[in-house]
Amino acid sequence: MNRRIFLKSTAAAALAPYVPYSIAQSAGWRTFEAVTRVEILDSFGVARAWVPLPLVTENDWQKTLGNSWSGNAARPDVLHDGKYGLAMLYVEWPEKEMNPVIEVTSRFMTRDRAVDFAAAGNADLSATERQVLTAPTELIPTDGIVRKTALEITRGAKSDLEKGRAIYEWIVDNTFRDPKTRGCGVGDVRTMLESGNLGGKCADLNALFVGLARSVGIPARDVYGVRCADSATWKSLGKSGDVTKAQHCRAEFYDERFGWIPVDPADVRKVILEEENDKLLPLTDPRVQLARKHLFGNWEMNWLAFNTANDTQLAPAMRKPLGHFMYPYAEGSKGPLDYYSPENFQYRMSAREIKA
Repeated sequence: MNRRIFLKSTAAAALAPYVPYSIAQSAGWRTFEAVTRVEILDSFGVARAWVPLPLVTENDWQKTLGNSWSGNAARPDVLHDGKYGLAMLYVEWPEKEMNPVIEVTSRFMTRDRAVDFAAAGNADLSATERQVLTAPTELIPTDGIVRKTALEITRGAKSDLEKGRAIYEWIVDNTFRDPKTRGCGVGDVRTMLESGNLGGKCADLNALFVGLARSVGIPARDVYGVRCADSATWKSLGKSGDVTKAQHCRAEFYDERFGWIPVDPADVRKVILEEENDKLLPLTDPRVQLARKHLFGNWEMNWLAFNTANDTQLAPAMRKPLGHFMYPYAEGSKGPLDYYSPENFQYRMSAREIKA
């Protein structure tokens, strides 16, 4: 397990009022506000919660404007891992607080992301970064059946771009979105391949892409987040307003000529299953073909990225490590509370666009 040192910020400094900004900072940028409200019901004893915050790593497709909070927590801290762009608000309530509640508000900007494959250049990834981003994780191994499958898929491909394309097309052709999967799925790559059951949701199918890519030496990573607006093209690929169940994992891989290349084969399978409520679309459907073409090298940024962390042991030490961190997580006196089907743990997430 990859345990990391978390750096602590004081709540007063890290969750200060929003930094000044102008909504129209750059062509194509959109500004959003996301609110996460967490309540722990029937609390007995000390309660704790961890809420994911927007990605802190700088990039040209998402900017964090600020975070603020309100509630009755006695110990709020902002923590960073310094490795995977992971930021979180950690809160704790004493035994005497019978109705723990915290509400976190984040403002951020996004703009659509696209790679121009006609304009190759020279991208740079350090040896340390390459080592980290080709390494196995607990749920994403890079040996055995994973590597064997990837070698078969990429046979004849010469560049990392060609290999990444081959893996992407294989996942679109051979997997399926399983509506019975809880949440976004677990992302257990070896089990998927060994069982032959290639069904799941975004954290399964896009983890499969990451594992296959890493197994043949291509740096790759999952990016965990939540949808925050409707899609301009596909009704199945967006969500606004109440986004409590709109978590979504994406993926990207690295090529020395183009840098990080965004992909999302899982959303192609989502279009197939959900674009028409009453029927499964064939791969030949124009809407599916458009998604298949677009989601290799492009992300529509109606989505908020949280982090790229795997094997997440949140700090202060929590009782159960997480395969991914895109849902609020809480623990009560009896242990971890189920964020997929909460009974004594209730949270709501909402998102809205802020117009100029």
